[in-house]
Amino acid sequence: MEYPVWQLAAFGGGFWIIVIAVLHVFVAHFAVGGGLFLVMTEYRARKLGSQPMLDYLHRHTRFFLLLTMVFGALSGVGIWLTISVLAPQTTLMLVRTFAWGWATEWAFFAGEIAVLLVYYYGFDRLDPKTHMRVGFFYFLFAFLSLFTVNGIIDFMLTPGQWPVTRDFWDGFFNPTFWPALVLRLALGLLLAGLFGFATALGIPDADTRENVLRASMRWVVASAPVLLMTGWWYVGVLPPAVRDFVLRRSSEIAASRMAYPLLLVAVAVGSLALVSQLPLKMRRALAVLLLLLGLGIVGVFETVREAARKPWLVYGQIWSTDIRPSQAAPYDAPFLPRAKFAKVKLVTPQNGKQAGRELYAMQCLGCHSVGGPVKDIRDYTAHVGAAGIEAFLTGQGKLFTQMPPFLGSPEERAALAAYLAEDVNGRKPVPAKPANVAPAEVALPPFEAETAPYLLIGCNSLGVVAMAGCDGSFSLAVPGNTLSAVLVKRDVMPEVVTKDVTIAYEAPEGFKHPSKRLDFWKHAVTLSGRTLEPDVSTTGLKPDGVMTAGDKLFSAAGVPVTPYPDTGGVNPYPVFTLTAKDAKTGATLAVTKAVAPVSTEMRCFTCHGGSFAVDGETGVSGATAGSILALHDKRNGTDLAARAVAGGPVACQGCHPSESPNAGLAPRDGKDMLSLSAAIHGFHASYLSGENPKACGNCHPTAPDGVTQAQRDNHSAAGIGCVRCHGYMEDHALSLLVHEKAAGKKAAAWLMAPLTPRSVATVADVKPRVAWTQEPDCLTCHKDFTLPGKQATAFNTWTKDAAGLFRNRREDTGNIPCAACHGSPHATFVAVNGYGLDINNIPAMQYMGFPGVIGSSKRCDVCHTVEMQGGEVHHPNMERE
Repeated sequence: MEYPVWQLAAFGGGFWIIVIAVLHVFVAHFAVGGGLFLVMTEYRARKLGSQPMLDYLHRHTRFFLLLTMVFGALSGVGIWLTISVLAPQTTLMLVRTFAWGWATEWAFFAGEIAVLLVYYYGFDRLDPKTHMRVGFFYFLFAFLSLFTVNGIIDFMLTPGQWPVTRDFWDGFFNPTFWPALVLRLALGLLLAGLFGFATALGIPDADTRENVLRASMRWVVASAPVLLMTGWWYVGVLPPAVRDFVLRRSSEIAASRMAYPLLLVAVAVGSLALVSQLPLKMRRALAVLLLLLGLGIVGVFETVREAARKPWLVYGQIWSTDIRPSQAAPYDAPFLPRAKFAKVKLVTPQNGKQAGRELYAMQCLGCHSVGGPVKDIRDYTAHVGAAGIEAFLTGQGKLFTQMPPFLGSPEERAALAAYLAEDVNGRKPVPAKPANVAPAEVALPPFEAETAPYLLIGCNSLGVVAMAGCDGSFSLAVPGNTLSAVLVKRDVMPEVVTKDVTIAYEAPEGFKHPSKRLDFWKHAVTLSGRTLEPDVSTTGLKPDGVMTAGDKLFSAAGVPVTPYPDTGGVNPYPVFTLTAKDAKTGATLAVTKAVAPVSTEMRCFTCHGGSFAVDGETGVSGATAGSILALHDKRNGTDLAARAVAGGPVACQGCHPSESPNAGLAPRDGKDMLSLSAAIHGFHASYLSGENPKACGNCHPTAPDGVTQAQRDNHSAAGIGCVRCHGYMEDHALSLLVHEKAAGKKAAAWLMAPLTPRSVATVADVKPRVAWTQEPDCLTCHKDFTLPGKQATAFNTWTKDAAGLFRNRREDTGNIPCAACHGSPHATFVAVNGYGLDINNIPAMQYMGFPGVIGSSKRCDVCHTVEMQGGEVHHPNMERE
């Protein structure tokens, strides 16, 4: 924020740090271990009286001087130049904090240069003892230089008590100082042996060559196990959060973590092979390979060390964006006005892309390139549009802390997302295309109020059954819709009939074979634990069948139905025919229709890439599903994507418990796993926080221009959306997570940490609930069954258990389900969407001729055969409807 940005879009700052720093560290460590190699090799040569070995050492010293003092010094300056322009604030902090440390290190380095020059030019001029003393002093200066730099470098990862005391020595002798010092010294000795191989192969005298090669091999083989053990020591002293990130949470570090011991073993084995009787040409090639492996060891260690710091340049002090947290607070305040060198200060519709470019340079460019070889931003964002990128930015740094949080206002976040999507990735915004939906006509059976002896009302237990529709990859719910029916014998005092009658349900034409267009039945064993015949649900029902009589209610739980007609297209509202017959005579008593809403409209592609799977309107595509599973694997160490590709799709509820009527599969061991609802809402809440109620339509089929339009009830018509009952995304997730946390599930606290409730003051005010069994209570707003106030909300007042759910409740006489007269959840009467009134209000249209609650407008004659004089038999205040 305080300094200009070095524009390196093609490569990004990370590329230059990797190239310059790794090569410098490679040579600098050789400068330490190689110094001791000079002294020990000279001691051995003089002890053996070997002039060929001394001649070799003289040549090796010249190579050593040119490489370490010339290239090493220049690359060291290159590091200073690079970090000073990429991270000026961090550089300034290191200089100010360790000014005397740097001065001391430069003095030691000056000593290195002077002594090494004396050592080289005094090779034939100084007596042997003096010459070896000079060589030892070079090693001493090199080691002291390493000692000093080690303290400063490791301070950046583990500052220890320095943030509290601001004491030089607390920062210098930080928690990783000693393991890092031993590791770096061992690394220097190993590299000395590897360079010894490279130069020794040029010795003309065979005996001397073999002697030096064997000595170099001992340096390598002895150093390798020390490097392995000190690597674990180093990781072991890291702060717990950093250690967990290194060992478990970072997918980037995982490859380097595995490569480190493998490279050490390869170098040790290769060194043993090099001293065997291989042809000289092969040994020279092997020596080069070993040097490259040594460079790989340096690169792997530095990668782990740098990655472990994420999202910090100095742990806890300065982010990788070179911004201090104290400078950035509050994080959601406009960023550009506070950035001294920003050309754009205020985001407007006209300068949005330019503002996005400025934000990218200040908050992304330090690590990410555009089209470069390291962390190309397009690799992370090209598969999604601006809305998906904006969600990433919203959640950045919350659950996964390897990146700092995005700093800026919602308008700035949108500007950055638009710049990345449109200018960087070339994804121009595509206006949303409303689904092709037309009002549906329903051929309602006739009803004569004066003569009809029976009344049959059908309803659905849920306003819509939602599935992902990507059963070849994963399943969130099994196909199955619950139809219920009430048969009323009309009379002065009507009676609910369940004895000596049957009620059959029949799917409409085109919905008799749901397995034709849904892959669930191909993978039924994996997804449900059962072997199923095509078109048979997990409860054993078929599209046509007979309902089961219960307590004054008939039901068919799990009728297999999909939104895909056999003939093609999409229809989320198949209308079933219900027929009540006398069980003894077979005479038809009553006929009605009932809609069985079902949808696969989930817009996962917004954030995960891909598209809709069917007709551009619904279904999670294979590409989207694969992306979701790959991300789950990356974050949780699973192998779901590979299993799905191999023909073993994943039933999410097989691990995460679900109380959904369509769970279909009990979890194998769900005691430590978050419920499916808590896991999904809890995770995504960090990425959708601050959103308006329309955010629900990203996952649920409630988009007003979508193919389902599931939120179609009288509440929606009155402008009452999801939030008034379920709370905002953060509230909804917290209500589930608070319960999971109380149940001892550790992941709940992690998902809760970034969330702040919006409908109540604090997290402590959020009341816990169990998904699907504890939902908003209608009577919270409709007190005593009256009309609610304009600002009434049902959030945070839950039903005690499933018996209190609207879909399971009955009116006061205990005979009629609430949903029979009022409509299904999210489809309460008057319900309307693009499919029209008929299909959404079947009972009212059939029995009253107009949409509304059954019995409203004084239409008691629907059930009663005489005019009723009023009263509140079914529930209080019913006459006001």
